[in-house]
Amino acid sequence: MLSVRERARAVLAAGSAAVFAAVVTLGAAGPAHASATGSTAIGTFEYDVRGMGVKVPVGCFFTHSIKGSGKRIESQLAGVDCAGLAAAFSSFCNWRIDFSYADTDNRTYRTSRGATRPECKGDPLRRAGARMLPKYGKACAKFHVNGKLRAVQCHYITR
Repeated sequence: MLSVRERARAVLAAGSAAVFAAVVTLGAAGPAHASATGSTAIGTFEYDVRGMGVKVPVGCFFTHSIKGSGKRIESQLAGVDCAGLAAAFSSFCNWRIDFSYADTDNRTYRTSRGATRPECKGDPLRRAGARMLPKYGKACAKFHVNGKLRAVQCHYITR
């Protein structure tokens, strides 16, 4: 039986494949009417945890998946996946994932701040439930490690 995390990863992978296939087939992305998934590479960086240096190598990606229609968001999921050597050697300590919402003038009007997790994990993950947005604009997921913003991935919410 698959764990919740394994099922979530499978959904993210399937969503990424579907989005990629749609973009290749259509040639360009249009407004999201049902769902969207996107990833951004997390560059290499170093940080200290209790006086010990931690280095995150190249090969990790921050993925944000959103399901809904128009200003109605049914659910969101954001997490980190690493490949190759990064999968074996990456650890994120004191991490947090926030969901933020901005209007069409790029003014952030709401942030759902995630809890800072003191444990070190190779695959941080956060879910958010349903919400109705008051404005069109964009929904973003933001990944923080040890108090610093390390990656952002956004989806535009349009009519």
